[in-house]
Amino acid sequence: MTAERFFCADAARARGDALPGTAPYGLVWVLVEHHAPWPANGYDGLALEPVTKSLLYEAARAVRARILLIRRHGRRPEDAGPRCWAVLWFDATGAHRQRWGTWEREEDLALAAAALGAPGDLGHPPVVLVCAHGRHDTCCALRGRPAARALAERWPGLVWECTHVGGDRFAANVLVAPDGVYYGGLDAASSVAVVEQHLAGRVHAPHLRGYTDLVPAQQAAVAAVLARYGPAGRHDYTVTGTTRSGPHWLIRVTGPPPHATAYDVEITAHRAPPHQLTCNGPATSAAMLHEVTSIRTG
Repeated sequence: MTAERFFCADAARARGDALPGTAPYGLVWVLVEHHAPWPANGYDGLALEPVTKSLLYEAARAVRARILLIRRHGRRPEDAGPRCWAVLWFDATGAHRQRWGTWEREEDLALAAAALGAPGDLGHPPVVLVCAHGRHDTCCALRGRPAARALAERWPGLVWECTHVGGDRFAANVLVAPDGVYYGGLDAASSVAVVEQHLAGRVHAPHLRGYTDLVPAQQAAVAAVLARYGPAGRHDYTVTGTTRSGPHWLIRVTGPPPHATAYDVEITAHRAPPHQLTCNGPATSAAMLHEVTSIRTG
C-alpha cells in the first residue's frame, strides 16, 4: 500500500497552527530575477561567475540582507533579455527605499552589491513577493502559484514569484517589501483581498504572520491589537516597550496620534508538540508559539 503523501500546509491547517509571530526578521532584501529553474537552495545554488557571486553574497551578509530569486508569473525563455535586480530597504519612518537595475552578464550583479552601500531611492510602490519555490517545498508551488497568478492579474507591475521566504507550512506566503509585512495561509481570492487592503493602508490581522522589524513576541502583540481594534496602516501601531521574564512577555503597543492609546499585551511563549513542518523534511520540530493572555489599555 502506498503511503498517503504529506503536505505540510494541509497538516498545519488541520492542527490550527498560529500565524502571528512567525515572520523572519529582515530589513534589507536583494532581488535577482532568474528565469531558469531555481535550485532548492535558491541563490546559493546558482552556477554564477564565482567572484561576482561571492561579492554579492558577502555584501548582503554584511548588512544582514536576504537574497531572493524572483520571476514574473508564467513561463519565460531563459534567455529573455535583460533581467532585473533590486535592493529594498525598510525604514521605520515609512520612508522605504529601493534601488533597481538590470543585468545581462553575471558580472553585472556587482552593481547590486554596490547598491547595498547606497541610500536608495524614494517613491517606488511596494513589491509583492509570493513564494512559489517548489523545489524547496511542494506546498510553496501548489499554493503559491495560484496566489501569484491571481495577484499578477490584478497588479502585474508589482507582483513577483520568489524563492523561499520561510514558513513553508503557511503557504501561500506573501511578503510585501520593503514594508516588511508577511502574510500567510492565503489562496487566490484571499491573497487579492489582503494585498488590496494592504495597498490601501489597512493591515488586517487574520492572515498576518508579522512585521519583519519585530521579534516574534512583538509581532504577536501587534497582531492581537489589530485583531481586537481593527485594521490599521503599517506604521500606525508601534512597539514602545518590551519586558520579558522567562517565557512571559509584556509588550506595550502604542497607537497613532492624536490619541496615541497604549495597549499592554501579555504573551506567554511555549513550544508546540513536535511535528513535521515541511513537505521535504521528514524530521520533526517543535515550533515556538506566542499565546496572548491579556490586552489592557495602558
